[in-house]
This record gives sequence, structure tokens and C-alpha cells, in this order.
Amino acid sequence: MNNQNSSIANNKLWNYVPDLPVQCNPLYDWPPNLAGTLRWLGAIWKPVGLYCITLSITLIVYFYFQPPEETMKEFAFGWIAQIWLRNIFLMSLVAGGLHYYFYILKKQKTDLKFEKRGQDANSKIHDFGNQVLDNMFWTLVSGVAIWTAYEVIYYWASANGFVPALTLAGNPVWFVLIFLLVPMWSSLHFYFIHRLLHWPPLYRLAHSLHHRNVNIGPWSGISMHPIEHILYFSSVAIHFVIASHPIHMLFHAFFQGLNPAVSHCGFEALKVGGKKRLELGVYFHQLHHKHYKCNYGTVEMPWDRWFGSFHDGTEDATRRIRKRKW
Repeated sequence: MNNQNSSIANNKLWNYVPDLPVQCNPLYDWPPNLAGTLRWLGAIWKPVGLYCITLSITLIVYFYFQPPEETMKEFAFGWIAQIWLRNIFLMSLVAGGLHYYFYILKKQKTDLKFEKRGQDANSKIHDFGNQVLDNMFWTLVSGVAIWTAYEVIYYWASANGFVPALTLAGNPVWFVLIFLLVPMWSSLHFYFIHRLLHWPPLYRLAHSLHHRNVNIGPWSGISMHPIEHILYFSSVAIHFVIASHPIHMLFHAFFQGLNPAVSHCGFEALKVGGKKRLELGVYFHQLHHKHYKCNYGTVEMPWDRWFGSFHDGTEDATRRIRKRKW
């Protein structure tokens, strides 16, 4: 543990306080650091990492479980239900699997867990009096439905030639580059949408539902009010105006829908054989749920540093953040 985080290590809520990594994309340095950017891309796209796993799921689903394009030229219950059920299954597999492993089987006990507390099974602020049931309801009933709606509208529009199209054969460089750009665009979009959601009237109306979860877990990731789901998943709307391919849309949708379950899981990493094998929860975002008015974006991108909302876990940062209005 580094010195900058030692000031909160004794907080009764914290079980584990990791170093807060500085992983900002060097592309945003001035002058741009292209060599550093390539190293950074290699680090975040490592084979056993969240980005590559998401892309692998995308490829499997697209080639084996995606409805044929001809079928999607007309809205029909069959193919829409297929996409919805597929997303329900994947969301349950990822969030449910993480919850089962870490919180029911407790395979890792509290090793690398950020907070001492478990999920709240007797809650006055969550629906059904239970944090997990509350989170599952808003994730599966609202979140997956709105995520699916964006997908369905895009696939229908793409099948009918209503959106700009891109093929691997037609432009292989741009086709591959889009996969690299999706996380960057997602981070930029998330930062500004998230700041908007902290505007007091919108926070009270919608975002406060997500912030019931001070101690987050896998099902907390997209446990949101429907208004927030519409705004959050609107990140994928860029495919309606920028030439891309349905596989890019699918990757983007999975990135938005599935990855928050991982980043909210409450544990920094999965340990196997006593070693960290897969990075999971993000301390950077755990601090957002604790302090609210900070760390609106993602740790890999510099938006919070640029706009003065970065929190590194120190008491100095806490005092500075408390002075912000929202």
C-alpha cells in the first residue's frame, strides 16, 4: 500500500486499499506519446483481460447466436425475443457468476475485497428490503430491456440500409480500429453523461437509485433508473451516424452492459494459486460510490484529471471534493 492511500486505510469500512494506478492513455499527453500509447493498448488488451474477454464473447455470439440479417429486416417477436433472452442469459452469467463465486461461495473470502461489509440483506433503502434483489430487478427488468432495444433498432436499421455501413474487406484498418476506439468513446460519453446525472434535479429523479449502492457488488453495475439506462446506453447510438458494422455494435453493447458487473464486483482481482490472474473491480470507481462528487469517468482516461474531479483516495482529495457542488 502506498503512502498516499495510508490515510484512509484505517477507515472502518475499508478492508483493502490498493494503490490507485495511473493508467491514463499517453495519447492525451502533449505532445502525443504514440509509443506510450501502443504500450498502453497492449496492456489493456492483454489476452487475459476484460477487453479481450468481451471481444471473445462478441465473436462467439455474432457468429453462432446472432439472428440472420434477412430476418431482422422486419420487426418480429422471434428474433427480438432471441436477442433479449441472450442478453438476459449473458447478464445473469456474468453478474450472477461473480456474485455466486465471491459472495455466496466466498471462494476468495475478503482477500482483495475493497470494503469489509457484504451485500445488504436487510435494507430500508433498497426495493424488496434486499440490495441484491433490488439490483437484480433494475438490471434485468429495465437495464437489459433498454440495452436490447438499442440493439434491436440498430440491427433493423442496418439490415434495411438505413445506417452507414462498413465491411472488413472494404476498409480493414478502420474496421479493426473501431474496436480500439469503442472503449475510448464509451469513457468520454460516460464521463459527461455521468456528470449530467449528478445535476441535483436529475440525481434525485434517477441517479440516486444507482447510488443506493454505497457498497457495490456485481449486480450493482447497471442497477439504474430507466432514465439513466436510456442515457447510459445511448453511447451505442454513435453507430447510427458513424460507418460501422453490426459486430461493432454488438461489442459496444456488451462493453456497456456486461463490463459494469465486473468493475462493480467489489474485489480488485481474481486470485488463482495465490496470484492475481484477472483484474476485476476498480478502486477508482469504488471511491466514486463512497464520495459521490468525484471520479465520474474511467481510470484509463484523463477526463477527471482535466476537469478537476479526480480523487486518489487521500484525505486532501476528500476535502477538495467536498467543496464541489456536483
